[in-house]
Order: sequence, then C-alpha cells, then structure tokens
Amino acid sequence: MDNVFSILIALAVVGGVGLIAGILLAIFSHCFKVEEDEKTKKIREELPGINCGACGFKGCDDYAAAMASGKVRTNLCVPGGDGTAARIAEILGIEAEDTKEMIAFVHCNGTCDATSKKAIYDGVKTCRAASGVGGGPNSCLYGCMGFGDCAAVCPANAICMRDGIAHVDKTLCIGCGLCAKACPKHVISLIPLISTTAIMCNSQEKGAEARKKCANACIACKKCEKSCPSGAISVIDNLARIDYDKCTSCGACAEVCPTGCIKSLVNASERK
Repeated sequence: MDNVFSILIALAVVGGVGLIAGILLAIFSHCFKVEEDEKTKKIREELPGINCGACGFKGCDDYAAAMASGKVRTNLCVPGGDGTAARIAEILGIEAEDTKEMIAFVHCNGTCDATSKKAIYDGVKTCRAASGVGGGPNSCLYGCMGFGDCAAVCPANAICMRDGIAHVDKTLCIGCGLCAKACPKHVISLIPLISTTAIMCNSQEKGAEARKKCANACIACKKCEKSCPSGAISVIDNLARIDYDKCTSCGACAEVCPTGCIKSLVNASERK
C-alpha cells in the first residue's frame, strides 16, 4: 500500500511540474512572441515558395521581409516573373518593375557520339557521387555526366536526360536556378530568356586536348571573339564566354565557330 501511495505522490509531483512548466511556457510565448508584420505576410503570400535563392536571399521569407522594409527591389523573383513583381509593388504602393526573365542552359554538347568514357562507373547513380570518383567516368572532366541531379531538383520538371546529357525545356523552365546549384560540374547556368546564342561547352582544357576528348568542344581559336562587333564574347581559360549585356544577337560568333560549340537559339529569320 505504501508503494502505491509513493507512486501516486511521484506522479502527482511530475504532473504538477509539467503543468506549471506548460503554464510558464504559454505565458512566456505570449509575452515575448514576435508579431509578424502584416505587410511581410502579404508579400510572402505572393511569392512562389520555391526558396530557390535566385533573388539573392536564402529563401522567400527573407526576401519578403527585405521588400517590406524597402531595402530591395520587387522584381528579383525570377520564377514569379512580372506578375508577382506587379502584385508586390501594389502591396507596397510603388511602381512595378519588369523582371529579368532567365532560363537554365546546359553548356555541354558532349553527346554519346561526340565523346567517350574513360572508365565504367558502378556506384551511386548521381552526378555528385560520380564526380567524386576520379572526376567522373567521362573522358571530358568538365562535361555533363547525365545522371540527372539537375532533373531531380527541378520543381517544374523541365529537365530530361537525352543522348547522355541534360536538356532543358525552355517552355517549362521557370529560371529558379536550382539545377545550376545541383550540378557539381557547373555545366548549367542561367542566361536571359531572350538570349539568341549560347556556348555549348564547359571545357577549360587547351584546344587540342579538349577536341580529343569531345568532337564538339570549344578549341579556344578566338574566331568568335574576333568576329563579334560588340565585344560581347571573350575566350577566357580556353573557353568562349558571352557577356549578354553586350550581345546584340547578330549571330556572327555562331557562324564562324569551327566546332559548332556556339549554338544559335533562333532561326536566322528571327534575329533582330
């Protein structure tokens, strides 16, 4: 009987302590809670919630708070586009600004016919894992490995693997940039949606060596650089690179490229 009584007392003490702790926590949470700014809440509701970081912030919450405080522009959410920017501008009572629409692009044309394998990889089928084993199984250590890490993180299902490399469907891509962050080879980058030319190579090896490993590689011949009337293309670290702020969409670089690694994204009749 004494044991039962002791157990009941112990249970009563523990229950009492728990009850008092719960009451104290409720009081503290009420007294010290941080009231969410109504303006921030409204702005957050307009953002897509992908938390991709394309705006330069860790996620949608941080970007919403920054806009509510008037610290940043309202047009930095690429996935949200002009519609989101306009609605947020209305909440803030300011003039709406156009969003610079971007699209993911795979800077690699190392298809199965153009390149080869230097080894057989039999590990975890992800690009991240494969790149950690001798740089990956491909002869070109800079190219797409085709295991689909980018496709796995794409919230719009805009990426597929075809002929050994990743391909982006520009009609589905929302420009969030999550694929670019997931690629261990940095083969993917965001380029302006209106771009008419892009580099289909990521190799930084010297021309002869790059061409030996991939028939479609940039050989750093600088013909593109010399042909560009606006100085928008430069060869840096053995690889052609386009400055889209200077590019006039003339297509001259694509026309003179001997390996076809500079790709025209529009038909000649569609050029400006």
